[in-house]
Amino acid sequence: MARADKAAAVAEIADQFRDSAGAVLTEYRGLSVKQLKELRTALGGNATYAVVKNTLTKIAAKDAGVEGLSDMLVGPSAIAFITGDPVETAKGLRDFAKANPQLLIKGGVLDGKSLSPAEIDKLASLESREVLLAKLAGAMKASLSGAAALFAAPLSQTARVLGALQEKAQQDPSVLAGGAGTPEPAAATTPAAEEAPAEADATPDAEAEVPVDEASATEVQAPAAEAEETTPEG
Repeated sequence: MARADKAAAVAEIADQFRDSAGAVLTEYRGLSVKQLKELRTALGGNATYAVVKNTLTKIAAKDAGVEGLSDMLVGPSAIAFITGDPVETAKGLRDFAKANPQLLIKGGVLDGKSLSPAEIDKLASLESREVLLAKLAGAMKASLSGAAALFAAPLSQTARVLGALQEKAQQDPSVLAGGAGTPEPAAATTPAAEEAPAEADATPDAEAEVPVDEASATEVQAPAAEAEETTPEG
């Protein structure tokens, strides 16, 4: 490879490192061209899978500021440059490696941190971004539904109270006058108030009859006494 071609290849790999969130280094020894194509299809839009030369990749990684890959760059190497969901990329590589043991996952980097093969396997066991977002959306929807029910309940109760008040007002318009239509208790106490003076008047009448009887008795006794006095003189 000419010097200019090597420089161009290094620049291209360095740009891929810079433009990606991370990278997974693999060894593809024993895989056919067809299998490599299937692997690229399995990764979809989450990663770009490219066969690389170890020497040039070491230079490109150094230029891009990526550390931790140099010691792994031995044997036939290919790198999955993560451009989408890291979890989906790890799952794609893990599942393909299970079906095709020739693929060997050596390690990688993610957000500047080195990843071991075991850590990449753990990353593949996580839920994808889409699943997490779906769960988050479901939780938010449930919270909003609960809040809507919480606010709707008092409004429904208020509506029922206002409806009952309106029905009551149609039967008795004085309800809307601030309680002016509640004369019934006062009317009920009026007869009792009228009967009380009647009983009070009855007492003086009874007492007034006593002097009348006494006066009658006095008048009867007076003539009798006068008759007794005039009898001896006759």
